[in-house]
Amino acid sequence: MKKTSIRPVPFRAAWHNMRYWDYYLLVPYLLLCLTGIVMVYSASAGIEMQNGGSPRGYLIKQTIYAVLGCGCVFFFANLAMRHLRTRRFLKYSTFIMFGLLAVVLVVGRAVNGAKGWLSLGPINLQPAEFCKLYFILYLADRMARARQRGTHFLDSSAAVGPLIFAAIFLTLILLQPDTGGFAINLSIIIVMLLACDFKWGYGIAVIVGGPTILYFLLEKAVESGLFHGGYRAQRFIAFMNPFGNASGSGSQLVNSYYAISNGGVFGVGLGNSIQKMGYLPEPNTDFIMSIASEELGLVGVSLILGLLLCLICRVILIGVRSRSLYQTLICYGTATFMMVETFFNIGGVLGLLPITGVTFPFISYGGSSMLVLSSAVGIVMNISIQQNKEQLQMGQPFISAEGSGD
Repeated sequence: MKKTSIRPVPFRAAWHNMRYWDYYLLVPYLLLCLTGIVMVYSASAGIEMQNGGSPRGYLIKQTIYAVLGCGCVFFFANLAMRHLRTRRFLKYSTFIMFGLLAVVLVVGRAVNGAKGWLSLGPINLQPAEFCKLYFILYLADRMARARQRGTHFLDSSAAVGPLIFAAIFLTLILLQPDTGGFAINLSIIIVMLLACDFKWGYGIAVIVGGPTILYFLLEKAVESGLFHGGYRAQRFIAFMNPFGNASGSGSQLVNSYYAISNGGVFGVGLGNSIQKMGYLPEPNTDFIMSIASEELGLVGVSLILGLLLCLICRVILIGVRSRSLYQTLICYGTATFMMVETFFNIGGVLGLLPITGVTFPFISYGGSSMLVLSSAVGIVMNISIQQNKEQLQMGQPFISAEGSGD
């Protein structure tokens, strides 16, 4: 059997493909990356100077991550999609993913109570982030192949292996413990399962009943004193009564409220945040939207959320108009990834959800998150390019980065 190597499209062909790029996908992505660079610099410069560091340290790193992210978009946008579905690629990616999640439990670096980081010299990897893209690609292939055989994924024996792998990987993530990463990965799996084999009863039970039951269980656990001590437990306690713990575990959320209140409608101006000067921990990661709210106000935050909403809606639209179940599931998984991550971050900042340490897509500082999200955008761009080529062949115009296709 002839081995297939993963090779991108030659440079000349890749350059030719750029006339088919999706303008509505590319522009929001680039604007979000640029906004992220500015906000990371604004949120980190002051506190870094107080600590004796370089005010441009995080700026340089985030710029490098953004450039690498753009490289990932270009690479995956021009990679033949069949390479992502080969048995060898999926098998190796499964072994590598399992190895990373297992190793991080042993030698991983703990951050905010979660042992979820692998330090490789100057590079820090967060395996739970890469697991999101793995689940999207792996499950989309398994589900599409089951449908090609004329069976529903959940009704066939083909579901046993993928669901076992999913359970093992989710357990390893939960053992770190990374509750935010666990919830996002689980959401991706659930949405892809519902999109592939949707049943109204299961959908309503999972989407409505699951979060409701979980909320009341957590509330009863806190009221009964079941949670006591520990970093994760303190976050749940702060979520239930932040002002009652304002000098302790609730200080993060209380200061987040102060930042949002100070910002008002138009903000205090870029770089003029007070809460980033030692009051809010992780101002350039978990609470970067609090700083954005204080400096840019409701108007600025609405623009950021609007750009992200445009990106997510475009990804969903590309999935809806695709005639390939594999491509549709990739788009739905990617949109779920972005949507749930945004919901968890904003929910934590506003006190609607417990703080889980989830970053805001493209805006928060972080290399793993930027590379994974950019790779997902690149794959969706690849799908959109194929659709645009098909439209052109059928004589139907499309809107590309260069304008209307002829």
